[in-house]
Amino acid sequence: MSSKINLNRMDMPKQSPKVRKFNFQEVALGYNKDQAKAEAARCIQCKKPKCIEGCPVGVDIPEFIKSINDENMPDAVQSLKKKNSLPGICGRVCPQEVQCERFCVLSKKGAPIAIGRLERYVADWELGHDNEPRPEIAPKTGMKVAIVGSGPAGLTTAAELAKMGHQVVIFEALHAAGGVLTYGIPEFRLPKNIVESEVEYVTSLGVELEIDAVIGKQVQIKELLDNGFDAVFLGIGAGAPRFLNLPGENLSGIYSANEYLTRANLMKAYKFPEYDTPLSKGERVAVIGGGNVAMDAARCALRMGAKEVHIIYRRSETEMPARREEIENAKEEGIIFDFLTNPTKFVGNDYGQVKAMEVVKMELGEPDASGRRSPCVRKGSEHIMPVDIVIIAVGTVPNPLIPSATSELKTTKWGTLVVDDCGRTTMEGVWAGGDITSGGATVISAMGAGKVAAKDIDSWLRKGGAWHDNS
Repeated sequence: MSSKINLNRMDMPKQSPKVRKFNFQEVALGYNKDQAKAEAARCIQCKKPKCIEGCPVGVDIPEFIKSINDENMPDAVQSLKKKNSLPGICGRVCPQEVQCERFCVLSKKGAPIAIGRLERYVADWELGHDNEPRPEIAPKTGMKVAIVGSGPAGLTTAAELAKMGHQVVIFEALHAAGGVLTYGIPEFRLPKNIVESEVEYVTSLGVELEIDAVIGKQVQIKELLDNGFDAVFLGIGAGAPRFLNLPGENLSGIYSANEYLTRANLMKAYKFPEYDTPLSKGERVAVIGGGNVAMDAARCALRMGAKEVHIIYRRSETEMPARREEIENAKEEGIIFDFLTNPTKFVGNDYGQVKAMEVVKMELGEPDASGRRSPCVRKGSEHIMPVDIVIIAVGTVPNPLIPSATSELKTTKWGTLVVDDCGRTTMEGVWAGGDITSGGATVISAMGAGKVAAKDIDSWLRKGGAWHDNS
């Protein structure tokens, strides 16, 4: 490796913590042209790039980075969008540090290329240049596919199938498209205009979008297949909250992270009273959990006006599943981390409002099945922590609406749908991917599952499909 290679990556400009903790504007400001070119110039254009192997959707990373360095932005856009229909989203929320960037050869001696930041730069550049060429659309096949859910898996599957020439209709239960991208991830981390622009790109490929369409209630899966659709893809996520089942958990002022973030994001409580969505601010807020959702909820609570926000996590910082970047941002903003701490019950006042919770201190024992050290209670460590808002962010489970209404769909003991390696469910003509099959995972892994399913759906349809044989 040449000594001339720059092993220090370009920092991402950000809002000052003293300013950003009082607003919902995007924290990371993105590279300008010179910064992006300087970062792109660090790429050594490996002959056998390992970074591509770390990308769940197979983006040709060196190719789009070279185009940035060559100042050929239209080619950068085309290269990126060959494999990724949602680059503006992925560049902001994907955990590149454990995927593509982990495989970058520069990480052996310095910092890896900031692949995610460059991806965001390309996507944001395209937003300001509306006349860029669109991908080729194959001749119409005359076949029709229903996509249930407009999150990352659904949007990706829809885009891929549309490019293959199929007629595609997305059914979204909520009043806005985007799934978890819209209701779950805060504006300061993923601006909604970015999500809207990515959805518009997918619909520009010929995909139809129907909102307020609750499949499994208004219409059943079998009805879709009996009434014009040749295949169905389920990308309905895992949007039902998981709770702790502790005494007092039904007190007023205790939210699931799903409800809290949906009110704050999709229903725009942060713009109250412009939007008439109630959401308690709280003086002293506790968020239970250690993932990205917990970070999002805590940082939302701070911006909503809480004077003090604690993240309660039963393991140490080393075991936290949240991205390092999000943990650092939360710390910079003044979020208090109570590690090796776990709630045991919630205490209310005479009006049924939470006023405190009992917590215990934990110690780490041997690793569990996930490889993380199991937390054990430290005897005699019980103490009371005053709080007036609690947000439970300990994971999600699939909504049982569609599986319970569709006997042909088999589920696991966790409520996820049973699928094979191609995303085929146990119901003929129906595929699934994303969190509904994996449980809570990443945006890019859901997109990867969508691409796999789309390829298999296309192959199945072109061969006639068993569903057609039975019709």
